[in-house]
Formats: sequence, structure tokens, C-alpha cells
Amino acid sequence: MGEDPRTRALSSADGPPSGAEAVPDARGLNLYRADPMLARLMTLHLPPALCAHLTPYCDRLGALAGGRLDTLAADADRHPPRLLARTRTGEDRQSIEKHPSYREMERLAFGEFGLAALSHRAGVFGWPAPLPAAAKYVLTYLFAQAEFGLLCPVSMTDSLTRTLRKFGDPALVEHYLPRLLSQDLETLAQGAMFMTEQGAGSDVGATAVRAVAKNDGSWRLFGDKWFCSNADAALAMVLARPEGAAAGTRGLSLFLLPRERPDGTPNAYRIVRLKDKLGTRDMASGEIRLEGAEAFLVGEPGAGFRQMTDMINNSRLSNGVRAAGMMRRSVTEALFVAHHRRAFGRRLIELPLMRRQLLKILVPTEQARSMMFATASALSRADAGDQDAYALLRILTPLIKFRACRDARRVTGDAMEVRGGAGYIEEWPEPRLVRDAHLGSIWEGTSNIVALDVMRAARREGALIALQNHIRAEVARSGMTALLAPLAGAIRLAERAMAPDGTHLARSAATALYHVTTASAFAAEAAALGDASRQTLADLVLRHHLLPRDPLAAAEEDTETAAMAALLPNPAAVAAAFS
Repeated sequence: MGEDPRTRALSSADGPPSGAEAVPDARGLNLYRADPMLARLMTLHLPPALCAHLTPYCDRLGALAGGRLDTLAADADRHPPRLLARTRTGEDRQSIEKHPSYREMERLAFGEFGLAALSHRAGVFGWPAPLPAAAKYVLTYLFAQAEFGLLCPVSMTDSLTRTLRKFGDPALVEHYLPRLLSQDLETLAQGAMFMTEQGAGSDVGATAVRAVAKNDGSWRLFGDKWFCSNADAALAMVLARPEGAAAGTRGLSLFLLPRERPDGTPNAYRIVRLKDKLGTRDMASGEIRLEGAEAFLVGEPGAGFRQMTDMINNSRLSNGVRAAGMMRRSVTEALFVAHHRRAFGRRLIELPLMRRQLLKILVPTEQARSMMFATASALSRADAGDQDAYALLRILTPLIKFRACRDARRVTGDAMEVRGGAGYIEEWPEPRLVRDAHLGSIWEGTSNIVALDVMRAARREGALIALQNHIRAEVARSGMTALLAPLAGAIRLAERAMAPDGTHLARSAATALYHVTTASAFAAEAAALGDASRQTLADLVLRHHLLPRDPLAAAEEDTETAAMAALLPNPAAVAAAFS
């Protein structure tokens, strides 16, 4: 059997190889096996039987994400969707042509792995009950390491289903639910959320789309929606203002917009054009003009913004999870290069500056993953009726969306630099990761809006108290009392940011809360797993983000050197994962 080209660079003892064999290529790497900490963390957040049941599915998805799924994603990215105005026979009926690689990814995401259905019904993977949020997000985290864009339709289908079941008329739910939860692409109804308008982006209260009630109890929608991802979805949630309703968010209602009327004819709206985006090029986002489109009222009139917020928050959490996945893929690629590339007679992983650079991208990556598990746990408990968990969820969701999505932009860029010039070439994974990472800070609210939402949750829903109690419980489990003083400082900063004259502090306060939350999570994981590396991560976050420090002090240098030794194993220790 021939030598694995991924390990050739390690085989030369006499100096660096020359030519193609000098370029490390991780294609085909199982991304689940290359990240053994994921399996360990799953044991903390999933019941043992479910964890064992999911392991082979995670292993298969890890292999796909590092191989075939990654190839499909790159192919679909090079062949974006096209808007067709008519059928081949001249019928005036719009459609969006999607590349076969994208269609195959849809089959994997919606079909084989049931990512939009698994938390709503039993039977996915043969499991006799709906799966908990932690299971869904572990699989999403792995899928995102290869493909970000398609996970937007997956997330919106999942979120639309959740919102419809929570607020929709029972007859409406009964009619559409089977299609929303189908794993057969022929019967599947994908979901979308049409909210943004040219004059009403973050300022949702400025929504201008009109809803007109008909005598038969149905509604017609008129106006333009400016940014509609998954533009040809079978069902979309739409915010609109009924005629005569109040101004601002209080006058908005939520409507379910089907692509086809009940009689099977196309509904009265047009996709005006598709967006030419920086990233997520393979997924169709468009501008839509509603021309009297038939729609169904969801929930109470005037409660649309509150109900849509439930869907938005679910999408925000998904964005944070996807950011965590993209960061992990970037770190895995960077570690692979560092272990397999030789320069100046040494492996890159042996060079002090490279080790420091790897540490700098590893810490925020691990923060996002631990935050993912903490938020998923709160979601499951909140859905079971735990009011304290709901308050906690209400603040954890914007926190992960705010900080993890921002960190992903930096981590993906720094990981590109580790690969060097090849990392700037589109046939490698790094450019797509960098482009897609920028979406997370924009979709479902820019960083300013989401930081303000952290403060809103703290002020209106007692979420700051819930977060404080959660962190204190984590500290009690771990014994890391050094976090209590930074916790108190972060709480004080958040209280200042909640005041009308303190909103300029919202981002700083949200960042402080994120760091103290993730540090406490690391410490609790260290205690539960008996893993010193998680405590090292907690100490790094405490030292670098929560305490005053002198970055030039010799003690600081010694601390970083020790941390690198704990978190960046030598090549022999990772040979099994990276070969």
C-alpha cells in the first residue's frame, strides 16, 4: 500500500521535503476523530445510552465533513443558484436552479441526518423520542465544519416548526407539520423567515409590509422584503402590519406565507433577484415583492414581534453553534499544517511563535463550544418548563451569538495565515471559512443589536440574576473561587450598561459576561472530567480576559509556555488523530 500523502512531510528526517509532498493536505480527515475532546464533552451533556447511540452517526458525519461533504460544499460554492423566470414551456412560473452538489447536501442534512426534524419528533436515527438540543447542536457543529450556508435553511426550518407549534392555530399545525418534519426531499417543506426591509433592518418597528384582512378570515400581504434567505422555501414566517394597526413593534403581526396556495397555484409574490453575497454563495437569498400574497395569521394580532423573537433567538443560537464549528475546522486545519509542515529544519508545531499563534485561536474556539453545550442545556430545561432556565437561555443565546460569531472572523483569518499562501487559494477550505464566518455577525442582528439584547434580557427578564446563579453553581462544582471577583465586576458593568446613559458599554459588558461564563464552564468541565487541560483553559480566560495583567512581564511569558505545553501536544501524541 502506498504512503499516505498527508504524512509524507513527517517522514523526512534529513530536512524539509520538496515539491507537492511538502504541502500538508488534510482532505479525508475524520473531523470527529480529529477532535477527541468533543466525544468527552458529549458524555457530560447527553445521557449515556443516547451518547453511545449517537457516536457512530457522529463518526460518519465527521468522515463526511472532512471528505465528501467538504467536496460537495466547495463545488456548490463555485456554482451558485440561478433564478429562472419561466419554465421550459414558457409558463410564467419562477424557480431557483440549484447545483446537484447543493441538492446532495440537502439530502444529507434534511434526509440522512434529519437535522431539522430530530428535535421535534421521534424516529430519527431510530431513537424512540425527539432528541435533546445538545444532540442536535453536536451534529450541527460537525456539519458546519464543512458547510455553513445550507445550515441556514436547516435552522430556519427547525425554528419555523418550533414557532408554528408554539403559536399557530392547531389546524394550521396539523396541515403543515408532517411536511416540515419529513426526511424525504420529495415531501419536505423547507422553512424561511422574511423579516428584513430596506427601511427596517435592525429597526424592526419600521416594518412597512401591509397585511389586509379578507372577509373569509384570510389575509393578503403587500410590500417588499429586502433580504430573504432560502428564498424559494415552501413556508416562510413574515412580519407585517395589519391595516390600522399601531406604529412600532406593537402593531406587527406574524403570518405564515406558503409558496403555493392551498389549490396548488403559485402564491402572489415574486423573487425580484438573488443576492450576490460575499459568503454562503451556494444558498439562495433574494429580494421578494409581495403582491397580495395569501397568508395565515399566526398567534394573536399585534403579538408578531414577540413571537418572531422566539424564532430569531433559535436562529441566533444556531449561528453561534455554526461559528463554533467553523472555528473548530479552522483550528483542526491549522494544527494539521503545524504538525505536518517543516520549515527551518523543524516542524512548525515546534516553533514558539507558531505554538503561541495556535493557542490564540484554540482558546476562543473552545469557549464557543463550551458555550454551545451550556446554552443547549438551558434550552432543553426551558422547554421542559423550567422558568429559571428560560431566563438563563434568554441571556446565553445573545451572548453566544454576539461573541462566538465575532471570534470566528478572527480565528478563521488567523488559521488561514498558518497555512500560508495556499490558504489564500480558493481550492483550499480557508477562504470559504473566512467568507462564511462574516455572516454570523450580521444575520439575525448585528453585534450592536445583539449586545443591546443581552442588556434587554438582563433588564426585563431577570436574566442577569439567572446567569449569576448559574456561574456561581459552576464555581461551586469546580472550586475555582478566583472567578467570583471577575463575576462581580462583570455584573456591575452590565448594570451600568442597562441604564439609559450606559448603552455605549453594552458590548464591553456582554464580552465580560461571555468570558466569565466560559471560564466557569471550563472549570466545571475540568472537575467533571478530571481533565487538567480544561482547567488550563479556564485559567487562560481568567488571566487574559478578566484580570488586569502586564503582557510584558516574565511571569506572563512563563504562564503561556506552560499553557502551550498543556494544550498543544507533541506530534507523537496526535499522530492517531491526524493520520
